[in-house]
Amino acid sequence: MSFHFDKSLRLLNASEYQAVFDESRLKVSTAELLFLARKNDLNQARLGLVIAKKNVRLSVQRNRIKRIVRETFRLNQHKLLGIDIIVLARRGLGDIDNKQLHETCNQLWYQLDKKAEKRFRQQEG
Repeated sequence: MSFHFDKSLRLLNASEYQAVFDESRLKVSTAELLFLARKNDLNQARLGLVIAKKNVRLSVQRNRIKRIVRETFRLNQHKLLGIDIIVLARRGLGDIDNKQLHETCNQLWYQLDKKAEKRFRQQEG
């Protein structure tokens, strides 16, 4: 199992992002983060990030957030097969520390996995 984060694991263009925004059937969130997801026809999860300057002012903070979200995705991707995910930052995200951000992301990946499992099992069954 490879834990790399290469190009095939990213949403790369506007149409891929738009598909998730338009067809997101799965949502998990906290006060600071929102994860939107939809089923894809691939055998892997893909990640897109929307960390707006409006919600996280400093570029240092935005980059730190992206790094941690990517890292937690990389470590959880084996559970999230076949879905495209967009992570959206909300106000106040820049104020939480690295440890708390790791914990929040891991909790949301877990919730997303459980919801995806339940939803896709219902569709198949």
